[in-house]
Amino acid sequence: MNRKVLAVLGSAALALSMAACSGEGAGGGGNDGDKPAELTIGVSMPTQTSERWIADGNSVKEKLESKGYKVDLQYAGDDIPTQSQQVDQMITRGADVLIIAAIDGTALSGQLQAAADAKIPVIAYDRLIRDSPNVDFYVSFDNYKVGVAQATALLVGLGVQTKDGGKGEATGPFNIELFAGSLDDNNAHFFFDGAMDTLKPFIDNGTLKVTSGQTKIEQVAILRWQQEAAQKRMEDLLTASYNNGTKVDGVLSPYDGLSRGIITALQNAGYKGADFPVVTGQDAEIASVKLIDDGVQNSTIFKDTRLLAEQAVIAAEAFLKDTTPQANDTETYNNGVKVVPSYLLPVQTVYKDDIKPVLIDSGYFTAEEVAAGQAG
Repeated sequence: MNRKVLAVLGSAALALSMAACSGEGAGGGGNDGDKPAELTIGVSMPTQTSERWIADGNSVKEKLESKGYKVDLQYAGDDIPTQSQQVDQMITRGADVLIIAAIDGTALSGQLQAAADAKIPVIAYDRLIRDSPNVDFYVSFDNYKVGVAQATALLVGLGVQTKDGGKGEATGPFNIELFAGSLDDNNAHFFFDGAMDTLKPFIDNGTLKVTSGQTKIEQVAILRWQQEAAQKRMEDLLTASYNNGTKVDGVLSPYDGLSRGIITALQNAGYKGADFPVVTGQDAEIASVKLIDDGVQNSTIFKDTRLLAEQAVIAAEAFLKDTTPQANDTETYNNGVKVVPSYLLPVQTVYKDDIKPVLIDSGYFTAEEVAAGQAG
């Protein structure tokens, strides 16, 4: 533990000793010496351009503050030097734990070494930080299964499979296109691997055809998960591979922001109604949930950020108590230097019929927010 933690624990012990001498037990008069108010958690989030990351940052901050910790929450605007500088500042200011959702999973090795030198534990939040031995814990979802779920949703939307995993009535062939996230985000590779392992048998037997021929992650990745870049790539695909009357039947999209860009390109190309392609997504962003409710986007993968934030807080408190956070995966997430102990959460696929039971009844969104397509 670093000096600040020891100082707080020492203050707590002194306070308890004084309370015993004065006859004050638990609930006695006004002694705050055992509260964690002097402990600071640095929380570094990648961007505020995504609704998802705003929700993550707010959830982590609120849960930590409710326990009495001081929180230094910073957003980096998807700029790597900015995030590096912000993490440097958190270390300089004496953060006791760092929770980091990295923009580029390979760009923070210097900051992590400085944290290790200062004995500050580092928790990688949802995005694994790579190429450093100084990542102490990882909290995320089962990202390979996210990819499996996205591909399965595409198959269900096309009618190739049923929701319960059975064989659907549709046999194809169906024309599809593939999208992946940013190559510098470790999760993008897990999503794509899970999806392609699921789709490959159907591509091999001719049920699915990737009309553009672009099936490698390097060909289909979208830097920084940018909606505008996804729209531009979809427009280019339509121009290059669908200018002879061939129709797109489905698009594998790994994130709702990309999905909305893809949908805009398809709408501008004249797709509408029952002929609109099956488009998947991820993160249950409210604008995309409305599109699902309106029958435009097919599905999204719901990752409950409230549960992820809770696990980050549990891990941070474990480090502050000089104990080891509980991991449920100690084999999967090798960051290139070490296997990082991880706590993985489950995910849920949300189709139109799932909006109420999964998102509204759980309090994640209200019915009014879904109807408006805007979180209040």
